[in-house]
Amino acid sequence: MCIVVTGASGFLGRHVVPVLQQRYGAENVVPLRRRDYDLEDRPQVQAMLRRYRPEVVVHLAAYVGGIGANRRWPADFFFRNTLLTALMFEEACRHGVRKLVYPMGGCSYPARATSPIGEDQMWEGYPQPDSAPYSVAKKLALVASTAYRQQHGFNSVVLIPGNMYGEYDNFSYEESHVVPALIRRFYEARLNNLPEVVAWGTGQARRDFVYAGDVARVFPFFIDQYDSSEPVNISSGQETTIRELTQLVAQAVGYQGRIVWDATKPEGQRVKIFDTTRMRQLGLCCPTSLAEGIRRTAAWFIRNYATAGDGLRLEPARRAA
Repeated sequence: MCIVVTGASGFLGRHVVPVLQQRYGAENVVPLRRRDYDLEDRPQVQAMLRRYRPEVVVHLAAYVGGIGANRRWPADFFFRNTLLTALMFEEACRHGVRKLVYPMGGCSYPARATSPIGEDQMWEGYPQPDSAPYSVAKKLALVASTAYRQQHGFNSVVLIPGNMYGEYDNFSYEESHVVPALIRRFYEARLNNLPEVVAWGTGQARRDFVYAGDVARVFPFFIDQYDSSEPVNISSGQETTIRELTQLVAQAVGYQGRIVWDATKPEGQRVKIFDTTRMRQLGLCCPTSLAEGIRRTAAWFIRNYATAGDGLRLEPARRAA
């Protein structure tokens, strides 16, 4: 069968495409980037679907950015991601696509969700305000999946990856999430022989992290065996304190200086863990340990650091995968 993967050059896309190529054959997987088609433009979405006539679309394309960008351009994040979501559901249904697989983010859960956060909490409140325009636009996929299944019998699946990290992540100063931010910070501290690194907060906040390679490996299951609009959390479900994470990163990059905690700085939500019961009931897991995932990610960052350019996004930039 033909599987189209949009957003193939993005963080998750670079993990998903090789998995699908290995499972279904490289000749049957079509990786698409923004330069191939503007999926915010309805005629281009239609042209893409007419050309490839895919049985499956894995829709990873999104307009993404860090908190700073979300604060500055909230309307852009809402409008563009709403288009990317609505147009693909409508046109995939119209063009006879057999299944649409759509990942959204755990940021779409209510800001006050209670850990472990189960899928049934999705509609119990408003997301974290700084990124809510993006989060709500992505959340529309849940509405679309149910609506198109009910009216047209269109088969779609919505996945909710947790706090992903891994190779090809965004390591820019202003847009990176905690794992890539720490990797870069400690590696550059090592390069510059800094005697200490100051970390924000107390280090006691607890999170669960999931290696992007593990998330990618569950996609064939949802293509082949899962036919429901009930969303599924994809995460490790393992609690890790930020202090433990920081120590793992320092070890992975070879930094031997002191780590000083500044308790006057904010550290965000005290506990944010995803409930993975539904995922495990499907026989799935995300087995890569945090230590091993951090080791792989740090090794990739170090190998690519000198010549990374846009590949690592070492400078802040708005982007669309």
